[in-house]
Amino acid sequence: MPLILNRICIYTKDVMRITGRSERISRILLERIRNSNNKIPGSLVTLKEFCAFTKINTEEVEGF
Repeated sequence: MPLILNRICIYTKDVMRITGRSERISRILLERIRNSNNKIPGSLVTLKEFCAFTKINTEEVEGF
């Protein structure tokens, strides 16, 4: 049986797969999420923060 790992943090590659956007636009989106949550540059973005910012349902994103 394959092991499915669930991560809390979302990275640029994940944003690229979910949204279909380029790497640069995905990095900009993550930076906007950090700014909206008053995080320092380079800090991690959680799946909940991403879903709240983009208004995408969490269940839809977990498949990626």
